[in-house]
Amino acid sequence: MNKSIHRVLLAAPLFKGLSEQQLDEIGAIAIDKPYQRGESIFMEGDEGNGFYIVAEGQVKIFKTSLEGKEQILHIYGPGNPFGEVPVFSGSRFPANAMALVKSRILFLPRDAFVRLIAEHPSLSMNMLGELSMRLRQFTVQIENLSLKEVPSRLASYLTVLAEEQGSTDRVDLTISKGQLASLLGTIPETLSRIFAKMSVQNLIRVDGRQIHLLDMAGLEDLSVAGKLEEE
Repeated sequence: MNKSIHRVLLAAPLFKGLSEQQLDEIGAIAIDKPYQRGESIFMEGDEGNGFYIVAEGQVKIFKTSLEGKEQILHIYGPGNPFGEVPVFSGSRFPANAMALVKSRILFLPRDAFVRLIAEHPSLSMNMLGELSMRLRQFTVQIENLSLKEVPSRLASYLTVLAEEQGSTDRVDLTISKGQLASLLGTIPETLSRIFAKMSVQNLIRVDGRQIHLLDMAGLEDLSVAGKLEEE
């Protein structure tokens, strides 16, 4: 098996605990594909003939309205799988996927992967765990978009990002503020105003893509309360 593919599979949480032999079998069916920035990986409605794992770069999963408005659903980095639901349902992709930057993506064909699952029950348990986590993420996202105000969504995003990055006082945005606005279900102008208000209230300090978290307790309260003091 290609060593670079093996490193990607070894680091992917989806394949945690699998033996070297099992990883070799998965690597044997994996297809390494390069994508340029802005290149489409699949479109909503395309046949779900396999799923993908980010080896390098970033991928956005999004839907587009008839009016052309884009709603980003997820942004995935190295080690994250995406497009895996059709592997089990045999359905078509429910959203679009595009490379945000120059990326390497592993493609695992559905039929070959399903055969491996039948041979290795531990792999099916890993997939079940991954899909369960995605369901929780979608539940939280739906709650945020439908029930919370934009300041609350932003505060929640920053606190979760801090946890993911293992920091208590700052986070580094890995996406543009325009993409962040789409992810939070708002527009860049509104997001900029909220960043400014949160800075005035000494909750954060913005330094380009680096956000200093000056009052973590205040951010956590805002993620629940939903509104800034002056609103």
